[in-house]
Amino acid sequence: MKGPSVVIIGSGPSGFYTAESITKNLNSDIDIIDRLPTPFGLIRGGVAPDHQTTKKISSSYTKTAEKEKVKFFGNIEVGKDITIEELRELYDVVVLAIGSELDNKLEIKGSNLQGVYGSAEFVGWYNGHPDYVNLEPNLNTKNVVVIGNGNVAIDIVRVLSKTSEEMSDSDIPGYALDSIKKSPIKNLYIVGRRGPVEAKFTNVELREMGKLSNCVPIVNIDLPNELKGSYTERDQRLIEKNLETLKSFSTIEKNNKEKKLNFNFFQKPIEIIGDEKVDSIKFEKTKLEGSELRSTGEIIEINCGLVISAIGYTPKDIPGLNINDGVVENDNGRISKGFYAAGWIRRGPTGVIGTNKADGELVAELANKEFKNQIKDGRAALVKMIKSKNLKVTSFKDWEKIDSFEKKNAVVPAPRKKILTIKEMLNLCKI
Repeated sequence: MKGPSVVIIGSGPSGFYTAESITKNLNSDIDIIDRLPTPFGLIRGGVAPDHQTTKKISSSYTKTAEKEKVKFFGNIEVGKDITIEELRELYDVVVLAIGSELDNKLEIKGSNLQGVYGSAEFVGWYNGHPDYVNLEPNLNTKNVVVIGNGNVAIDIVRVLSKTSEEMSDSDIPGYALDSIKKSPIKNLYIVGRRGPVEAKFTNVELREMGKLSNCVPIVNIDLPNELKGSYTERDQRLIEKNLETLKSFSTIEKNNKEKKLNFNFFQKPIEIIGDEKVDSIKFEKTKLEGSELRSTGEIIEINCGLVISAIGYTPKDIPGLNINDGVVENDNGRISKGFYAAGWIRRGPTGVIGTNKADGELVAELANKEFKNQIKDGRAALVKMIKSKNLKVTSFKDWEKIDSFEKKNAVVPAPRKKILTIKEMLNLCKI
């Protein structure tokens, strides 16, 4: 008996984990739609270009995409080319796995000045994401401030700190590498409102900052010798490791390193200063009283020409969705019968890539409970609609052409030379 027809909107980790789980639980045709011609979402466009080991997870998604019942439809924007309502009419099961691809806004005076960017756009720029290849941030500044105390903030300062040689085995586009190489950046500041205990860095990411050939990390506060308060055993272990790593930075040989990475804790941004472009940013020092963050009234100002905020993400608005506080309204993954959510759109931008696996399993379980067989036409109806709307759509075979072309054109040891525009991708695939 044929299972319900399934469409998954979004081809990032949550989309592929959901597809894989459904293949194991239901005898269904599964279609994966993405607005870009290429699959894998943040694995391709968000994971730092020098973290190639992390990107290798896409090989397991490829195995899912190559299954007989799974089809990829790229270059379709849901909400524009096809609506949510149309997909719900075509398919028994619709899964929303669109992630949170826009930046939370830095809501302080001066945040609209030239030289202020959100992490999604800045990371997209140095990752060759088609949305951001023309961002052209001006890196002609000695000082850069990154606001946030998570792994994305660490990624940004690391990429800006590394030499061209250190980035040679990455897939950073040439324009970004050249811009970083030519920039006079000498001081990077990674600034958080809270302290090192509350920081969200994973230890692997933090340790990398002590191994840079031309940049020395400096911690600008006295680090605690013991933890106060109650933590789970796992959290305590992670915090202690991070504190140990931060302490170890003081022993690093500073000679011959041109760049400094300053870890500024207990400082919250209050205003960005400048006429048209950023000249400086003001912070107010903070302190923790119990779990409450308090202002101290003490102001510090950092001269800089570039401010990047890495303070979380929010999803795009899509007509027909109720999105509040960055998540679609859902009951443990269920939006309504036959309509489910997985990944960041379900629970907010938290966790690591593997965290999405449980979401996929949950959706498969929900769909299995609510549907036993196929009622709606699904794929056949989608293909018909694509033709009637004259949409230019890429397949997984088209992605393999792009993938092969990028790998062939790479300069060793780089793994690939990314195609940077949708137009070039479609031309290559003769679409």
